[in-house]
Amino acid sequence: MKTRRHRFWIGLNTGTALILAAVIVLMINYLSYRHYYRTDWSRSQRYTLSPKTISLLESLKRPVNITVFFQPSNVLYEDIHNLLREYQFHSKLLNIHWVDPDRDIAMTEEMAAKYQVTDLNVVVFECEGRTEYERTDEIAQTDASSGVERILAFRGEQSFSSAIQGVVQALSPTVYFLTGHGERDIDSFDRRKGFSAIRQMIERDNATVHKLELSAEKQIPEDCDVLIIAGASQRMSEAEAELISTWLNRNGRLMILDDAGYTTGLEMMLRNWGVIVRNDIVLDPERTMTGREVFVSGYNTKHPITGKLGTTAAIFHLPRSVESGIGASTGADRPQITPLAFSSDSSWSESRPDQSPAKYDEGVDLRGPISMAVAVEKGATPGLLDMQIRPARMVVFGDSGFVSNGGLTGGDTSLFMSSLNWLLSREELMAIAPKEANDSRLKLARSDTRVLFLSTVCGIPALAALFGILLWLLRRK
Repeated sequence: MKTRRHRFWIGLNTGTALILAAVIVLMINYLSYRHYYRTDWSRSQRYTLSPKTISLLESLKRPVNITVFFQPSNVLYEDIHNLLREYQFHSKLLNIHWVDPDRDIAMTEEMAAKYQVTDLNVVVFECEGRTEYERTDEIAQTDASSGVERILAFRGEQSFSSAIQGVVQALSPTVYFLTGHGERDIDSFDRRKGFSAIRQMIERDNATVHKLELSAEKQIPEDCDVLIIAGASQRMSEAEAELISTWLNRNGRLMILDDAGYTTGLEMMLRNWGVIVRNDIVLDPERTMTGREVFVSGYNTKHPITGKLGTTAAIFHLPRSVESGIGASTGADRPQITPLAFSSDSSWSESRPDQSPAKYDEGVDLRGPISMAVAVEKGATPGLLDMQIRPARMVVFGDSGFVSNGGLTGGDTSLFMSSLNWLLSREELMAIAPKEANDSRLKLARSDTRVLFLSTVCGIPALAALFGILLWLLRRK
């Protein structure tokens, strides 16, 4: 009787302990589901989303369907998978569907017919009938010259955020590039002079790009959201300059990339807006490699364009100085001029570019830091945001080569696209730069390789054998 009762209490205690253990496990899982901490341990923080992307995701009002047509063997598959998990964590309105083109044949054919997809590896974004496609060359820059494809720069966040922005917006902005005065050609693939790469980036940010020849059109189109004058090498007529000035005064948005050594005909308009473009070049012995380029030494961290750029330095090629002048009006509606990018303290503005060797002349040249880009805003009234007045905006650079096909780097892209998004009032996508891939390799000397071989191939088995022998000896005793 006592034995039966004893067994009963033992069983009850065991059952209670098991139930309590199960309850504790369930509580721990529940708490970990509700309260947890996420961190990105990748070396380059490849999957950490920028504040702009997080803001974009949190502002979504409509569901966005994302269909990933990607082979698991593709070098980008893991990065895309991890990045989209971060996107979905910040917005429950993202519906992600994974389709393996090699295994899900029926689903692939159905989705391919629906979205008219012909590529094997592509990510499709869809919202209310609007569709955007991001392909491998837009998601990352890869290199297969060594026989094994590897990632050089991962542009996943930039591509995906641009696509989401495009499908949730009913209308896309229109950007015009001025032509007819020797400007950079957005259709040219020339590495030194062409602008085809930056055109592709603008279109990837869901903006429509057109050319504009004022001598033929006689006016700036009504759908022009931003006018870009990139590297004009010939002086425009007074009538054309007046058209641009009048349009800008009517709350237009203008970007000027002004190369050294040229007169564009817009100098007086710029002076009236308080911007002086000097006839010089900026030289910076401490921030150059060949003497012809200048690495941007610092950004204005208080302006929306450059506030988030950090250390992603742009590279200007023989830039001219651009600074605030005294020609602006002094009224309450005067333009607000903000320098954006600077050279270092050791630089100077060379007023005699033909001088050889170039040297700083006291009283003639300006000592650094030198401003090489400014942002101008007129009409924005602090404290009266409820009036929804669209201010006139302008960004002026002292160089156009930094966004040419051959000169485009991560820092150049960030600075240009951040400036364009500010002009378009699209702060959500400002300063999302590609993330460089860190290819970590362990380099061992021959002696290190020998030690590693002996310790792993010979040492570990020898230790296991020694442990077995010792255990056998102990048992015999």
